[in-house]
Amino acid sequence: MRHLQWLLAALLPLGAIAAEAPAGKADTKAGESVVAERSSTHKASVTIRGQRIAYTATAGTLVIKDKAGKPRAEVFHVAYVRDGVRDAATRPVTYVFNGGPGSSSVWLHLGVIGPRRVAFADAVQPAPAPYTLTDNAWSLLDASDLVFIDPVGTGYSRALGDAKAEEFYGVKEDVESVGEFIRLWTVRAKRWNSPKFLAGESYGTTRAAGLVAHLQEREGMFFDGVMLISSILNFQTARFDSGNDLPYITFLPTYAATAWYHDRIPSKPPLEAFLADARRFAEGEYAAALMLGSRLPADRQREVAARVAAFIGTSAEFVERTNLRPSIQRFTKELLRDQRRSVGRLDSRYRGIDADAAGERFDTDPSYTAILGPYTAVLNDYVGRELGYAEDRTYEILSGEPGRAWKWGGHGYLDVGESLRSAMSRNPHLRVHVANGYYDLATPFFATEYTFDHLGLEPELRANVSMSYYEAGHMMYSHPASLEKLSRELHAFVTKAR
Repeated sequence: MRHLQWLLAALLPLGAIAAEAPAGKADTKAGESVVAERSSTHKASVTIRGQRIAYTATAGTLVIKDKAGKPRAEVFHVAYVRDGVRDAATRPVTYVFNGGPGSSSVWLHLGVIGPRRVAFADAVQPAPAPYTLTDNAWSLLDASDLVFIDPVGTGYSRALGDAKAEEFYGVKEDVESVGEFIRLWTVRAKRWNSPKFLAGESYGTTRAAGLVAHLQEREGMFFDGVMLISSILNFQTARFDSGNDLPYITFLPTYAATAWYHDRIPSKPPLEAFLADARRFAEGEYAAALMLGSRLPADRQREVAARVAAFIGTSAEFVERTNLRPSIQRFTKELLRDQRRSVGRLDSRYRGIDADAAGERFDTDPSYTAILGPYTAVLNDYVGRELGYAEDRTYEILSGEPGRAWKWGGHGYLDVGESLRSAMSRNPHLRVHVANGYYDLATPFFATEYTFDHLGLEPELRANVSMSYYEAGHMMYSHPASLEKLSRELHAFVTKAR
């Protein structure tokens, strides 16, 4: 019922922006309700990897209807299509979305994949407005056309007619509505035969795993690849519940990376070697100790607590007080308590100031508040002024409403890994790339590795999965060197389809 509420709150605090509404054309047929689909187009060019790319940007809404032809929702999106392409069938198209649930696509759109991006000061609180929008020399537009999708309840997307917003708020419901948008956009753009990709971040990776299986089975739409950025497929790996020891194991290497970054590790060995040791300890000695529960002898508990503390940069006494199980809320407060600072969840390189330095009260995520203002202001200005699309309604950068009403389906922990495994088994050409931030305490890299190690893929399909790692957090593209590296990885992944 409330899977990872702390994660959703950390990823997507409520934020919104507003604009003005343009006129649009009615999208009607005989016997159907009148609904205006609105759009605006903008011609521009950008230099990517030394090549000048001319493109057409279209910002607008697309109406999803039920089987009787009645409008159910309008979905806002921004599409970028390269100009001058002779044969669209040879040109890849990538459908992009973020997570939450409840987040618009602004982060991937203006962070790494789109042709324009927010110029962002990494690991610090940015200066006040005005913020800077700049050409993105690392955009994916040179390799693929791009469609950024805001699911219902985010951006300008909303339910229509008799439909209620809650009808779209659920794992299955979300996959079906976003899948219908992708099908309809593909039909209208005449892109059925183009190489097709999905790119999602955070809960968007959950959506992507469900979508690739759904569209393959429901529509016969086969994809060339799926790009998972800061992935979470198995929610058991990240929910700190009583009796669930898995997150303590999967988070430990990220705790270790965080301690390393903040100089809490004596002698500070090379990061990757240190994290390799942390992985081995977590899945071996540490996991074995947790498995014993209260049967673990007291002297052995002290030994393991000292080992944990050596990796995560706290005192052994702290680890013992948590029964060897420091949750994320406790760790983010404890690591820098002597400095009266907490560390970020989305990106643990960031330091925050809470109301006090006692207890476990975590006022806000400093790594989220750092990006909220710049991305909100720039998106509002860009869509309204540069793309020429305006709207009186609020643009929901990140809404808390979908997450509160979300239907997670069934009992226990959500795990969409089987959907991805099934899609890959039915389509052996389907490739998956996973991007991981070392300082991501929302979707830790070791949890992702655990998930993929337990997908049950046949040996010949395991080579279809690739992973990359970054010395940054959940939104690793906020770190300049990681932005360039991520861009190169995604570019190589997409161009391999040609």
